[in-house]
Amino acid sequence: MKPYTDLTHDGVVMLNFEEELKKFHPSLEIEEAEDAIYNQDMTDMADLLVDLVREDKQQAADGIIGQ
Repeated sequence: MKPYTDLTHDGVVMLNFEEELKKFHPSLEIEEAEDAIYNQDMTDMADLLVDLVREDKQQAADGIIGQ
């Protein structure tokens, strides 16, 4: 079985991309990496700022700030 379908254009053998795409199967390693990346709980700057504001409000409510 040839890795491509014979299509010729001016004597040059060309790939049939539609046929090749039908045969494509993504690597399991890539899918596993995608799952790990997308499912990872990553803290970004917005999360850090929200936590800082929350802590400041809690400390102000407890009377810790401004003494």
